[in-house]
Amino acid sequence: MTTFLCYHRDRPGSLPLREKLGEAHWSYMDGFEAELIARGPTFADKGETLTGSVHIVELPDVAAVRAFAFDEPNYQAGAYRDVLIRRWRNALGRTMWEFPGGAEGGERFLVLAFGEGEAADLEVPDLDGLIAYGPLLSDDGAAWLGTAMLVRAADADEARGILTADRYAAIEVHEWTFGGRR
Repeated sequence: MTTFLCYHRDRPGSLPLREKLGEAHWSYMDGFEAELIARGPTFADKGETLTGSVHIVELPDVAAVRAFAFDEPNYQAGAYRDVLIRRWRNALGRTMWEFPGGAEGGERFLVLAFGEGEAADLEVPDLDGLIAYGPLLSDDGAAWLGTAMLVRAADADEARGILTADRYAAIEVHEWTFGGRR
């Protein structure tokens, strides 16, 4: 099995469609319960605006993860403007449900850092707030493309500051919360 990060970015104005398809999305994800390492929605504006959905999943290969991402009901209905799929290494070796800090308390963020050149931040930071952490890799796993993490932090700047900023072409920080059936 290979681990992949999928980040579906919402199309502007797609919230009514996402709400309509909520049960279809959760039912679809239920079929991957054993394969999911982490999942959850991203937001802007202090949780007021839904912006996307992240899934970290173990699947056999690139073809399987593409099917996972593109067969998802919200994608099929046009709720997402695009999908980022990258191979990812689970440097913590656990799922989000095994995070000692639990699902509640504190601000949480998805950090996507897109690198270039020599790999950076391969060592896991010594932080209690790391929920998921690892390098983004090419499809074959040979090239380092950046770093992705889910982290509990005081704010977006603190989350961004965990990484070596000058080693990345771009760093995105998204408000995030634990996902799954409510």
